Amino acid sequence: MPARLILNADDFGLTRGINRAILDLHSASVLTSATLMANGAAFDDAVEIAHAQPTLGVGCHIVLVDGIPLSPPRSVPSLIGADGKSFRSTLGEFVRAILLGCIDEEDVAREARAQIERMQCAGVHPTHIDSHKHMHLFPSIVRTLLRVAEGCGVGAVRNPFEPPWAFALGHGSGSRRLAIRLLGGFRSRFESTLQSYEGRIRSTDGTVGISTTGELSVTTLAEILRVLPAHGTYELCCHPGYNDGDLDRVATSLRAHRSTEREALLGEVAKAMVGASSPLLVHYGSLADEEKSPL
Repeated sequence: MPARLILNADDFGLTRGINRAILDLHSASVLTSATLMANGAAFDDAVEIAHAQPTLGVGCHIVLVDGIPLSPPRSVPSLIGADGKSFRSTLGEFVRAILLGCIDEEDVAREARAQIERMQCAGVHPTHIDSHKHMHLFPSIVRTLLRVAEGCGVGAVRNPFEPPWAFALGHGSGSRRLAIRLLGGFRSRFESTLQSYEGRIRSTDGTVGISTTGELSVTTLAEILRVLPAHGTYELCCHPGYNDGDLDRVATSLRAHRSTEREALLGEVAKAMVGASSPLLVHYGSLADEEKSPL
């Protein structure tokens, strides 16, 4: 079997411009999957697109940092920042709270369940879960999210670790690469936790594009697709969009570059699909159809 590749856009539901980019890319057959922010300002618009595009796999992009919870803040106090109503605003604050043991796993479970159930109530059954800023690479978070996912009938999860062949390309800033290398120490814990759900929750052999977040261009995407292994299942994580007025009104570090990613996908994916050795484009809902590739 040839390699399988999931082309997944994060931040579905954040703005209408991001939603439109996801629709455009899926219509052009260069995007197979997206993960929906259940607390996003453009959630309803994203749901309409999801219903109109049944071939687009839609997962739940669980948000635990940098946003507003769906749960009443008093019911998830360990997730709330200094303002008393929003999540912590930065990744660093959240990581510090995890490392200090300040995050209550039941708060995580309550909010994750609320986000998944909002999707389900809107008639969108998540193909998988992942998390904003890859928070589920931490053992306590993935342990909780897998429990919630199984309880909600969600059968797949993003593997938040970049495979060695992709990391070896040297993409990304030195500081980002150092962080990825250090956080890679959690990989074995992730794998062992996932193995306890064998046959019930599936994943991939790794996620490509983590080190290139904010730098995914025609050049870097072409390099990734050129060295994609001939076998295995991988996800390419991307953040396409339109840099418009709606994007100006939300907190995000990715602005103009969303257009760069959109153009890269349009320009490079079709080229990589030529030839007998080209990967099979799938979404997470397809993983149940085959035996999961070993991690």
